Amino acid sequence: MTAADAALPSTPEPVFFPDLVPELLVGDLAVSLSFWVELCGFEVLYDRPDDGFAYLRAGTAHLMLEQVGIGRNWIPAALERPLGRGINFQIMMPNIAPLLERLAAVDWPLFMSAETRWYDTGDTQAGVAQFLVQDPDGYLVRFSSRVSAEG
Repeated sequence: MTAADAALPSTPEPVFFPDLVPELLVGDLAVSLSFWVELCGFEVLYDRPDDGFAYLRAGTAHLMLEQVGIGRNWIPAALERPLGRGINFQIMMPNIAPLLERLAAVDWPLFMSAETRWYDTGDTQAGVAQFLVQDPDGYLVRFSSRVSAEG
């Protein structure tokens, strides 16, 4: 690299947008952003504050947050806590330990303690370290990291 190359502005890495992105209705966007960004390590790719909306990502995991009562909400039935009953969102991370430490530091309760499990995947098995936690609105999130057969 020459000095001239160093002076050139870097080209931002293109953002991959997956074909399926859940949009979670939340009671308070600021509270949800504190959980998802400050604790869980997501970043805000863009937001629309006047609509109570934020688009987040962590690695290739994407999600949208939308505050109820602001902007255009699509609500098919009464919202009762915990929200998202019957679903859990699995989010793969390189390592769940730092997230567990951040959650413990603020006494955030876990829905299920950390464990290592092996799941059948056809002719092979996949190992994951995982735990479950609920976000401020009660959505159930399973954070996982891959575990190799060697340990």
